[in-house]
Amino acid sequence: MSTDEQTPEPCAVPESRHEDPYAQALARGRGPLYMRCTDGGILLSEVDRWCAAPDSADRSVLRRCHGAVLDIGCGPGRLVSALRARGHVVLGIDISHAAVARTEHTGGLALCRSVFDRLPGEGLWNTALLMDGNIGIGGDPRALLARIGSLVAPYGTLLVEAAPEDIDERLDVRFDDGRGRLGRPFPWARVGLPALRRKAAATGWQTGEHWTLDDRHFLVLRRHHGTGSDRGPAPAGRPH
Repeated sequence: MSTDEQTPEPCAVPESRHEDPYAQALARGRGPLYMRCTDGGILLSEVDRWCAAPDSADRSVLRRCHGAVLDIGCGPGRLVSALRARGHVVLGIDISHAAVARTEHTGGLALCRSVFDRLPGEGLWNTALLMDGNIGIGGDPRALLARIGSLVAPYGTLLVEAAPEDIDERLDVRFDDGRGRLGRPFPWARVGLPALRRKAAATGWQTGEHWTLDDRHFLVLRRHHGTGSDRGPAPAGRPH
């Protein structure tokens, strides 16, 4: 599979980035950066790690990727660039213009697009990634898992990073730079491994390997036989 026909024009970063704590943190390549919840809670965002080269835990994920890879919520693109260097066809998607621009700057290919938008190669991706807590995208993990099921090939895999605790909560959050600047609110979710397994089973995924490295927890999900597309394994041709 190739994404050549879908290569985007360089993603222009809007002027509003100067008011966006997330975009500013990506431009600096470091934090502080927090997710501030409407209930008053605060979650730390590890922007320093996201902007660095893949660490040992990341590399354990890269080794488990096969074929064409879709990185959902790719952020600044460390995994996209690393996978491309390993010879994979790989596409990152992110709704942040700043994230996509940084991914392109590091040699990766990315689109400014939501996972719920129309995407290249639907039903053909061999591996999909939800790293760095991105199971929370959209605030509805079950809907997200169902959507990704339509993106991967039959027998495709989804590699998910999740918390070890039995957490299952929906939140409204906004990025906070720790100095009084807040981004726009958006829906998010926190999901631990037990809840992830339940939601995966309910959306046509089969639980595979679970491993832990450097206090990060990962789970392999595979499409059940007979679910998703009937087109067979992803070919080497171009996506639709």
